[in-house]
Amino acid sequence: MIEKENWPALVRYLEEEIYKKGKYTSRLVNLLAYNYLLLSDASAVIILENKVNLAKPSIIDYNPLIFGTARILAKDVSGALRFFQTHKIFQGIKGGPAARDWMFFYHAFTMLLAHDHENAGREFTILARMSREKIILGLSSYFLQEILSNTVIDKYQEWRDISYDARMKLREELVDITAWNREVANKSRDFHVAALSKYTSKTGRWLYGFSA
Repeated sequence: MIEKENWPALVRYLEEEIYKKGKYTSRLVNLLAYNYLLLSDASAVIILENKVNLAKPSIIDYNPLIFGTARILAKDVSGALRFFQTHKIFQGIKGGPAARDWMFFYHAFTMLLAHDHENAGREFTILARMSREKIILGLSSYFLQEILSNTVIDKYQEWRDISYDARMKLREELVDITAWNREVANKSRDFHVAALSKYTSKTGRWLYGFSA
């Protein structure tokens, strides 16, 4: 089924294994969530999350990014905000420090979507200073300068300065927009990166001085 890319058939098989046979394993649950997103069915991922939370919640704690991203894609901003607030500090996340940076990023991003600009800006400043993830560095600096510094006036200069420093640091590592696009393409196999394609595209143009 996987080789033929018969995603609906694979989903039916996984639903049978998980829902009917009760095989709540990390591998099967994450594979089902991944295939729901391939089929653009974010609401099904949320239903799956609710069922897993009852049966074996440690699975969500171990790999929360796919479930949190689904809430963003389903436009459930308030639910996403609660989800990332709850899960961002869990130390056993699959993917280690990089995954934890993405959890903090998505918490800030959902606050941005919820128009909580002051708190979003505070988290983006931490990420812009400390994250080793290049895409997070770029997105955080973009949001700080282009959106947040203009809406939280007393932070205007501070956040623009932090954004500038992060931007220059990133341009030393990714010297042109081709390098940025390559970095994004390499990471976009992960849904939590692919879901941000609108913003990674804007950020790339902004980073290297192209018109938005």
